[in-house]
Formats: sequence, structure tokens, C-alpha cells
Amino acid sequence: MKTYQTDEIRNIALLGHSGSGKTTLTEAVLFSTGVTKRQGRVDDGNTVSDFDKEEIARKVSIGMTVVPTELSDIKFNIMDTPGYFDFVGETYGALRASEGAVLLIDASSGIEVGAEKAWKILEKHNKPRIIFANKMDKDNVQFGKLLSELKEKFGDKIVPFALPIGQSNDFKGFACVITGKAYEYDGNVRKEISLTDELASEIEEIREGLMEKVAESDEELMEKYFEGEEFTPDEISKGLKIAISQGDLVPLIVGSAEKTMGCDFLLEVVERYIPSPAEVGSIKAIKDEKEIEIKVDSKEPFSAIIFKTIADPFVGKLSIFKVLTGKITKDMEIYNPNKERSEKLGGLFVLRGKNQIEVQEVLAGDIAATSKLQYTQTGDSITDKNFGIEYSRIEYPQPTLFLTVEPKTKGDEEKIGTSLQRLTEEDPTFVLERNSETKELLIGGQGNMQLAVIVDKLKNRFGVDVVLKSPKIAYRETIKGTSSVQGKHKKQSGGAGQYGDVHIRFEPTTEDFIFEEEVFGGAVPRNFFPAVEKGIRESLDHGVLAGYPVVNVKAVLFDGSYHPVDSNEMAFKIAASLAFKKGIEAAKPILLEPIVKVQINIPEDYMGDVMGDMNKRRGRILGMEQQADGSQIVIAEAPHAEMFEYAIDLRSMTQARGSFTMEFVRYEEVPSNIAEKIIAEAKAEKENN
Repeated sequence: MKTYQTDEIRNIALLGHSGSGKTTLTEAVLFSTGVTKRQGRVDDGNTVSDFDKEEIARKVSIGMTVVPTELSDIKFNIMDTPGYFDFVGETYGALRASEGAVLLIDASSGIEVGAEKAWKILEKHNKPRIIFANKMDKDNVQFGKLLSELKEKFGDKIVPFALPIGQSNDFKGFACVITGKAYEYDGNVRKEISLTDELASEIEEIREGLMEKVAESDEELMEKYFEGEEFTPDEISKGLKIAISQGDLVPLIVGSAEKTMGCDFLLEVVERYIPSPAEVGSIKAIKDEKEIEIKVDSKEPFSAIIFKTIADPFVGKLSIFKVLTGKITKDMEIYNPNKERSEKLGGLFVLRGKNQIEVQEVLAGDIAATSKLQYTQTGDSITDKNFGIEYSRIEYPQPTLFLTVEPKTKGDEEKIGTSLQRLTEEDPTFVLERNSETKELLIGGQGNMQLAVIVDKLKNRFGVDVVLKSPKIAYRETIKGTSSVQGKHKKQSGGAGQYGDVHIRFEPTTEDFIFEEEVFGGAVPRNFFPAVEKGIRESLDHGVLAGYPVVNVKAVLFDGSYHPVDSNEMAFKIAASLAFKKGIEAAKPILLEPIVKVQINIPEDYMGDVMGDMNKRRGRILGMEQQADGSQIVIAEAPHAEMFEYAIDLRSMTQARGSFTMEFVRYEEVPSNIAEKIIAEAKAEKENN
């Protein structure tokens, strides 16, 4: 593959609902540009972009794949992203590496949830975009109805650049609104046909609106428009490109990826109207702890950002990056300012699915990959050592579903840890953490499908079999009352004995633990006070109700006795632990549970269902906040025990339109009926062990 200049590159992300045809469109583009001799099919498991075992088995994209192709001296880096919501992190990486996007709509299904969510992400990132209405050849497709739906949902900025010729099964081509020419397809070959009067009339009407958009893009063009002068083709092209780049205009293209119809026209529209990396203006970077702006220019020193990592036990680690300035050659030494480490490249290549195409150099704006980088991870910057600039990291959504992972075979614990660590490098939305209290290994992600894929990858790639379980809750125990008790430890068995005697008062406090002494007259010598405190502190780890840690307790040593020969630190430590058990039991012990604060973003239509469900979870609604996009944020607090599968349940309740964040706020008393069950379960588990 030849070296492409910055202005000859188009980086484009494909977004849309699962099943809208992103992978099929990628295959159609590869076929129509002559890269493949036969168009791959998702159902046959032979597509270029879905090459992972899990993707072939499930028939859905799981990872984002970069698929380059060439047409008319332009290189298109197409990033095929998963439509399934659990893998949304892949979309964030693709958007960081692209200057524009194609949003696919399944014309036979209309606007699905995935399309809505993708549109919101594109709006947030302010990405120029094109809508590709796919599957125009399916039954019951009505273009007029689809266009009305799109305008109603996304606004009047949606304007057809192509009108279909024929509906549903009779779909055979399109009329180009810009040129006024009509085309039909014979296989994947497009030929010009005569334009009907009806289509010519429709095109004229749409063009009038487009000329307004062109006029609004430039003051000189606005004057020309008001004076009634015609725009030249170059002026039209320039004006439309500005409107699309600024997000004021979104072209709508029609086609059928399965039949390779409209894909060539889509590439033409991408080339003409989506900005090249050279046209995006300046990008922000950090140099010497100051924010600077820098242009995407191959004449600058080298810098790039890693936006995707593939962890493969056979090939090794592959790092995919976008060059932002300068150029990279295969024998270069690079520097990672995030890790403050120099690295050697393990080759330089472009990836097309799983195929590696070796290249000598890659210029600013282009996408490439290397292997075996030891320290560099997704989101890191890599640069020429003397340049040393850093780019802001990619912001990924936080995990919302956590499960405990356990080995099926004893002894696999260490292997699980290292294998999961490798997989976190590949997917930054997947996290691995050890709960210091419950001692459980937890994996967290966006949903159950993502975690199920992680389990399959562990088995297929690393040979580790695991099971997923609901995590244990980190309950606490405390007291509501006050008690004064004696703890006495006396042991005589020939020779030196043991003697310790303490009187301790236990009472509630807001602090985690307080130890004080009020001993008069030397009833307990001062040198034994630390042993008494240590005996209580060690006892705090296991409460009397269900064995959970004890908090918010004040212990006051107020009396006791000792033996001049048999008393020692160990005896007083044991006496204190005996007092602790008696004292806590006598001071109205209760169970505490963690309470979390939840912020739930939902469309207004689901308010009733979500609030009703929160009440069933013993939650409290604290307030609501209207958002600029018409959605609502519901703020609530609920017991953590009720929220483990909330990611799954909220998706079901809102048809995946809802999202949430969750954070721990405090501990509260568990209602007695629930506490009884928890205590009984804890005791049964202890007996079984």
C-alpha cells in the first residue's frame, strides 16, 4: 500500500443499531473497490472485519476494526464499530480516530435505539456525519415515511442527497440531488439512466433548500444568493462541505449494502464532503504542562495516539494508532510521555481486519499499527522523544455491572488474574478489581453480554474456565445501645499461668473506632492498655451477628484486675476480646448495609416505570433534573444489594435508552426482616465451610 498524504485520507467511523448492516457495508465497500473478489457475509462468518472467534460465533461485531481501502487516489480508513450497547467503548475509540461518521439506518426497521444513541454521541463529539439508509430493497420500505421520521427525530438538518428509484423489492438505484443524474445498478455496476419528471421535480425542491444552506455558509455566497445569481459547482461543493463540517447539514444516502448498491456513491460523498485530517484545524495537546494547539501536519515532529489494543496470545499485543503530526517509519524509536518510557516498534503495518500489510512509513492523519509495545496502552500518546507532547486521553463510560469471577479448577487463580489483565488492555471499559473486604475478584463492564464475551475469551484464548457469580455485599455491624461488661481470662496449667481481667463499656460513636481508658488506682497497669486496645481492634474484623466488620464503636476501659506474676499482654488481649463479644451482644447490635447514590438518565416516557422500580428496590427518589435534550436525570439512593443487576434491568425497562452512574455514599441500618435472612445465610455459609 502506498504512502498517502494527509489531504488524501478520509477516516470514517460506521455507527448504528446492531444489525443495521455496518459490517455488510464494509464488505460491500471492499468488494466494490476491488479489495476482495467476493463479498463476505456475516451469516457465513467470512467477513474481513468480523474475524474474532466470538464475533463469528455470535454473528455480531464485538470489537472495532479498521479496514482501509483505496479509490481514486484517496485512502478510506473505515472503522466498523459494534452496534451492541455493551461494546460502546469501541465507538469512543473510533470517534477519536475519525474526522467523520456514517450513521446506518435499517430502512425496513426505521430509527432504532442504537441509531438514537449513536446520534447523541455524534452530537456530543460534534462529528460531521452522513446517514446511509440501508436495506432499501426490503419489504414495506417507504422512503417518504423514513425521511419524515428522521427529520422529526433529528431535525431539518437531514437532507436527501440521493432519492431512491423504485421501492422495496423494486429498488434498483438512485437519483443524485446535487448533479440531477439518475443511476441504476446491474450487480455492483452503476450506469446512468434518464431522470423521470417526477424525480426532477422532487430534486428541484430539495435543491432550493440546499442552496439556502450553501448561502448561509459564507457571507459572499449569501450576497450572491440574495441577488438571485446561480452558484457555480465549486461554490456549491464548498458551501455544502462547510455546512456538513459544522453539523448544520446531514446528507441522507440510500442503498443496499447486501447488494452493493449505493456504496460507491457513499464513498464519493465521504470524499467530497467529510473533511480530511488536514482540514480539521488545530487539535489540543499538552507540552511542558501547558495546553497548546497543533495542526495535523506531516512536517511537524512525530506524535500519535493509541486508540485500540488487541491482546492475542499467539500474535502478541497489537497497538493501533492514529498519527497526528509528522511521520513514523518502521525503524523509529518512539517515546511514551504518559509512561516516560522509550519503546521499539515491532514492525509497522496497516491492519485490514486480521491481515497485516507492511508499510515503510505512515504520515500525519493516517492510521497504522505495531506490535510488542511493552509499556504503551490504549489512550497513551507516543511521540518523537524531543517533541514530548501528550494528547488528552479517550473518555470511556464507567462500568455499571460487576460480577465475581471464580475459577472452575483450583489453582487457576493466578492464571485468571494475568489473563484478565491482558483483556483489560484490549477493552478499557472492562475493569478488574479485588475487593479488599470480601476478598473476591470482580470484573466490571457495560452489561452481561460484554462479561459473557470476556468469559468466552478467557476459555478460547487463554485456556481458563471460570464461573460468574453475584458479588458479596460488604455489610457492616454496629451497636445502638450501651453496655458495660467484664472480660476475664484465667489459665493455670503448671508453671506460669495467664491472668487478665478487664471491665469495658461499649457505646455508639460517629468515628470508626475510639479506645479510651478511665482506670483509677492502677486496677490495670498502664503497660497493658495497648494490649487491651489491640484485643478489641482485632475483634472488630468479625462482628457477633454475621461476622461482618464492626464500626462506630467506642470502647472505654474503666476497671479490671491483674496478677503480679501471671498477668501479661497476651492475657489482657484475650480478656479484651472476650469482653468485646459479650459487650457487643449486650449493646443492641445491628446490621448495616452500603447505600449508593444513583443518577439515572432516561427519556421522560419511562419516568413512571423507573421511579416505581426504584421504590421496589427500597430506594428513595431525591430529585429530578430536566436535561437540554429533553431527557430527565432521576437522582435516587438505594441499598447496594438491590442494585447489582440494575444495568440489565434498566436496559430492559427503557429499551436500552436509559443509562446511569452509581457511587457509594454511606452505611444505613438493614430492616430487621432482611437482616434476619442475611444473618441466617452468613451462619449457614460458616457452618458449610
